[in-house]
Amino acid sequence: MKVIPTGKVLGATIEGLDLSKPLPADAFKQVVQALGEYSVIRFPDQHLTGQNQKDFAAQFGELEINVANSYQEPGIPEVMILSNIVENGKPIGLADAGQDWHTDMSYSRTVAFANVLYGIKIPHRNGKPLGSTDFCSMQAAYKGLPAELKKRLDGMTVLHDFNKFWEMMRRERGSQRPPLTEAQRKAKPPVSHPIFLTHPLTGRKVLYANPGYSVRINELPAKESEETLQFLFEHQTKPEYRYSFDWHVHDVLMWENIGTIHNAIPNYRSDEHRLIKRCQVMATRFFKAA
Repeated sequence: MKVIPTGKVLGATIEGLDLSKPLPADAFKQVVQALGEYSVIRFPDQHLTGQNQKDFAAQFGELEINVANSYQEPGIPEVMILSNIVENGKPIGLADAGQDWHTDMSYSRTVAFANVLYGIKIPHRNGKPLGSTDFCSMQAAYKGLPAELKKRLDGMTVLHDFNKFWEMMRRERGSQRPPLTEAQRKAKPPVSHPIFLTHPLTGRKVLYANPGYSVRINELPAKESEETLQFLFEHQTKPEYRYSFDWHVHDVLMWENIGTIHNAIPNYRSDEHRLIKRCQVMATRFFKAA
């Protein structure tokens, strides 16, 4: 096992592991350490079945079954299919997943610990991969906040709403997303989390708010909340906090959600096919939000 940092604010490659087999205890410990240090980990040249992917991800915590309850691996609902491929007139996966800055499951009482994505088909143009996944470090973003703002916001909470991101994606041209049903809305009501969290792997403070799901700071008047959130959204996506990951076929990409936000870049056409399978690890093993 070899850990190769990107040299950027986030990211490392881990070579020498076969994720189709259970991780030995020492390797598991090293992966967790690397996840804390680099937040975004690439495991190249993996060959996984849906069950392999589920079993690998489940070593890090309970797995979520997405509230949309669609585009799942047959017989393995914990594996969600992300794809722009259409077969027999029907999409085989969710085509517009994650296409704006957010962190997964901040809208849930039990937040997300990590994502595990497996790249099966990656679009290319002129020899270069398309559809990168971009990240921002929320540990770096917290550190870079003005001291007086840290002090003022300390102890405050942010309301997160699943429907905010869903409706934003529905407004995009060509979106096939239906509105959430009443049952889906009730399954994911808005929830609040501290605006600053202590990262479970590093012990450092992180900014836990994101443009995709955060709707207001509960302790502030509406106008001040809106202005403060807008400042935070602009601050947390500054270039110095960013890392862009370029996909390759058979990559497994794992990132921790508590200290990052991410954005899937849709710079490929409908005839440039992308197929990625996703597992969402809930924060049941390493972290429980207050």
